[in-house]
Amino acid sequence: MNAARMPHFASAATAAVHEAARESAASLPLEQLNPADAQLFVDDTVGYTFDRLRREDPVHRSRSPVPGIDDYWSVTKYSDIMYVDTHPAIFSSEWTLGGITLLNPAESDRLPMFIAMDPPKHDDQRKAVSSIVAPANLNNWQSLIRERTAKLLDSLPRDETFDWVDKVSIELTTSMLATLFDFPFEDRRLLTWWSDVATMNKAVNPDALGPQERMAELGKMLAYFTRLWNERVNEPPRTDLISMLAHGAATRNMGPMEYMGNLVLLIVGGNDTTRNSMTGGLLALHDNPEQLAKLRANPALVDSLVPEIIRWQTPLAYMRRTALMDTELGGKQIKQGDKVAMWYLSGNRDETAIEQPDRFIIDRAHPRQHLSFGFGIHRCVGNRLAELQLKILWEEMLKRFPRIEVMGEPTRVRSAFVRGFSHLPVRLPS
Repeated sequence: MNAARMPHFASAATAAVHEAARESAASLPLEQLNPADAQLFVDDTVGYTFDRLRREDPVHRSRSPVPGIDDYWSVTKYSDIMYVDTHPAIFSSEWTLGGITLLNPAESDRLPMFIAMDPPKHDDQRKAVSSIVAPANLNNWQSLIRERTAKLLDSLPRDETFDWVDKVSIELTTSMLATLFDFPFEDRRLLTWWSDVATMNKAVNPDALGPQERMAELGKMLAYFTRLWNERVNEPPRTDLISMLAHGAATRNMGPMEYMGNLVLLIVGGNDTTRNSMTGGLLALHDNPEQLAKLRANPALVDSLVPEIIRWQTPLAYMRRTALMDTELGGKQIKQGDKVAMWYLSGNRDETAIEQPDRFIIDRAHPRQHLSFGFGIHRCVGNRLAELQLKILWEEMLKRFPRIEVMGEPTRVRSAFVRGFSHLPVRLPS
């Protein structure tokens, strides 16, 4: 068994699941390998599939049994992913062609948002909000983020088990998101709920809301944010996201569905990715105690720890593109209209691009050499803010907690898109 793929403190049951997944990935006919199987993410065993695909078929025609996904190309090597991500004239994000996820949404569920647009409209709408994460704003927020983080950590219970995801990861990221929107702080947990609703998929998760219920919930989100829009549009421009959208030349005339789509993008982008890295980082250091000892001996390593957490976790496992023309990639003939999945998670484990990619190493020589934020025109607009939140969290944790005990295995989100956690039991001994 590949020890690097196994959690350090795995139970016997988890070890058995990993062994079965390793054997299955090795023995199945190549054409049957489907990395978009959400169960592989629940079990955290998709890495075995990616290992084989990178070796034997790095641009792979995947045939998914999930209704609405159909056939798609899995791109699993770092260099091929970079090529797709930096050639938007060949590989489109356009929402009318299916957007950025593999599931083909019903036409009524398709939401325009700037991450699912091509230039020039993408560029104009992205520019309308990008200044909120400019260096000057990040500097202004540092003290607020640190104050909130310190206050939250000081309030955590001692000598009792609690859910790290709920009390720390969700609370910190949702508080920051409420600040970015200037959203009523007492209602901030609505943002968490809407983020979860936006990424729900009944086709892969039986517990998810159905399509009609999901759109009804997103309709409630739109109604709430429309009230805020109507307030901000009649006031002088401010530095929050809603005001930026309401006053931006490229966004002020958006229709309701486009506004809803961009809200989904900003909420999920500002919430899911950071919160799952906050949990994933804690788990990675727990599973790699020699790295935690290294960090405690030299807290300045937080600067390289943060990008390593983001690489290791890869909170969005893939992004989908649609081929705009017949083209060739990795020796395979991609046809116009084909779906192409850039598996960032696999690229972040590609040994031809990253040294010892299956090891969590907090003092890498080039820690930012990862794909988690994407590349090219769609590179994550809030990447520096995400890094700042993680940096401050770990700086403040190191000051306070000599030990953080993980009391059980995590519960992972049933999704091949968001690589996240719904529960992680921890304990802070006094």
